Amino acid sequence: MRELRLVALEGLPEIAAGDDLAALLLAALARSGMALAGNDILVIAQKIVSKTEARTLQLADIAPSARAHELAAITHKDARLVECMLRESREVLRAKPSVLIVEHRLGCVMASAGIDQSNLPGAETVLLLPEDPDASARHIQEQLLKATGARIGIVINDSFGRAWRNGVSGVAIGVAGVPALIDMRGHADREGRALQVTQIAAADELAAAASLLMGQADEGCPAVLVRGFPYALRESSARELLRPRTEDLFR
Repeated sequence: MRELRLVALEGLPEIAAGDDLAALLLAALARSGMALAGNDILVIAQKIVSKTEARTLQLADIAPSARAHELAAITHKDARLVECMLRESREVLRAKPSVLIVEHRLGCVMASAGIDQSNLPGAETVLLLPEDPDASARHIQEQLLKATGARIGIVINDSFGRAWRNGVSGVAIGVAGVPALIDMRGHADREGRALQVTQIAAADELAAAASLLMGQADEGCPAVLVRGFPYALRESSARELLRPRTEDLFR
């Protein structure tokens, strides 16, 4: 029987800069009566990774540029917040009331450069994405390997809106030991025909599945254990999921 099991790790404390995230995850696993095993995967919310890495800014410290004021007038957003978005972005793609779509410096096309203000202390605190989410995932993976001897995969996920679709879904922005993209081209279908274009965004599918348990509001479950992933683990990068600009038909 093919089975994929997901377990939300409850009881994690409020995360602060400098916290030992690997130790906190192990404690949450122990409270759940579980231990890591080889080929397990932990999906971890970007927010707690960014918090441990002190990726916060105070809007009071931000001086908006002329471009930030211009976009703030269009989007009806705080010019200081827009300035933070510009600093985290390569390019502004769309601006309209309440919406600013950018290409983040990591290569992701996303709203508001991934900058978040929810569930943060103080009305003027903002949280940025990790500086290098793949490196963050590798660090957590290495710490857990040292502590347990289990070689597992890590996915760091965030919530993205999607072109042509309503609502948000979990997306992988950093991975370690998990194939971000699985290329099925050349494999036979049930009729023996070779697949021509099929590539599976496996890390995104893990991120989305875990998001169902994490929630989007006050659930407080920022980590999910995944057991039974049906593909072999390997080293990878979330950059595998980014479509090259030369193949982008919409820009």
